[in-house]
Amino acid sequence: MGKFCMQIRLCSTLLLALSFVHCIDQDPVAVEDWFKGLATMQQKLTKLHFYFHDVVSGNSPTAMTVAKPSGYTSLTGFGNMVMADDVLTAGPESNSTVVGRAQGMYASASMDDLGFLMTMNLAFTDGDVNGSTLSLFGRNPVLHEYREMSIVGGSGVFRMARGIATAKTYSSNLLGDAIVEYHIMVSHY
Repeated sequence: MGKFCMQIRLCSTLLLALSFVHCIDQDPVAVEDWFKGLATMQQKLTKLHFYFHDVVSGNSPTAMTVAKPSGYTSLTGFGNMVMADDVLTAGPESNSTVVGRAQGMYASASMDDLGFLMTMNLAFTDGDVNGSTLSLFGRNPVLHEYREMSIVGGSGVFRMARGIATAKTYSSNLLGDAIVEYHIMVSHY
């Protein structure tokens, strides 16, 4: 019995230590009611601008390699898969206001150049979009000045979202850390 109580206390401590990303959680009836009103809703266009902080080095990385091909290496890192929980900020500085998290993965999907397959949930925690998400999916040729990826869905205020994310590297270092500027144009209801 003492061991069970200790496990509960340990789990409680871990849960309290986690920082939670808020989400909008409605029951199926509320979501169905929202869809019933879709025919009378006006489509909205929203522009977002933020900075994505991808930290792969140091004691507190926000992105780490979770898979590598066995017995194969390439200059492009082909086959490497990275899981990320990167901070999104209003400005490029690390102490800028946090507006959300980019949670998902990217993988080196090109043998010829440094091109990642990106699949990320952009989970927003600030302002009018707090609790809402956008789903980003696409090819990210990271050495190009501008990269365009698709917004393929969303939740909360971004229900039925579709749009374009344009990324541009703001800064990077030899360790692989990068700050990437994002401009997003998204239509939603």
